[in-house]
Amino acid sequence: MDPVTLTTDRLLLRTVGPQDTDAVYDACQDPDIQRWTTIPSPYLRENAEAFTEQLVPDGWSDGSMYTFGVFLHSGELAGMLGITMHALGMGEIGFWAAKQHRSHGYVTEAALTACRWAFVQAAVDRIEWRAEVGNHASRAVAERAGFTIEGTLRAATNNKGVRRDTWVGSLLPSDMGLPSTAPYLPARSV
Repeated sequence: MDPVTLTTDRLLLRTVGPQDTDAVYDACQDPDIQRWTTIPSPYLRENAEAFTEQLVPDGWSDGSMYTFGVFLHSGELAGMLGITMHALGMGEIGFWAAKQHRSHGYVTEAALTACRWAFVQAAVDRIEWRAEVGNHASRAVAERAGFTIEGTLRAATNNKGVRRDTWVGSLLPSDMGLPSTAPYLPARSV
């Protein structure tokens, strides 16, 4: 799939490329991003180059991962968001916010915009959110975006060689008032 650009009143969501390497590298020096995400730590310039020049374009090209830089209309990088496809019609969202742009609702706004796009344009029927237990900022974004928290998965994340318990939640098209591409048959009450 060719990369797409999405806009909101405050944000521009677009793919990142070599022109964004410095901004990605600088943002990922934040210890909180390195602590709560699975990016390499320490985060080296070559990690940013591989991300912007190979990982992101390859994900769009083969449909395995739709990555959006979250930019203010001024052009400043406010965060990063990706939807990684795990199965037919099912993806997992991940995101981070640059330190100076936290607590402004940018990532929630970006998540809602990207999820709506995925449901309408990419034939996704379920988007999962996962975060290490204790990552309250990520959970707050997911809850504000309408994700239903489904529980805790024991030892579900390997973060830098350590197994960690993981919160999991989901968002369905119906949560946003959208139709699914496949019928949904909820479990029956017994």
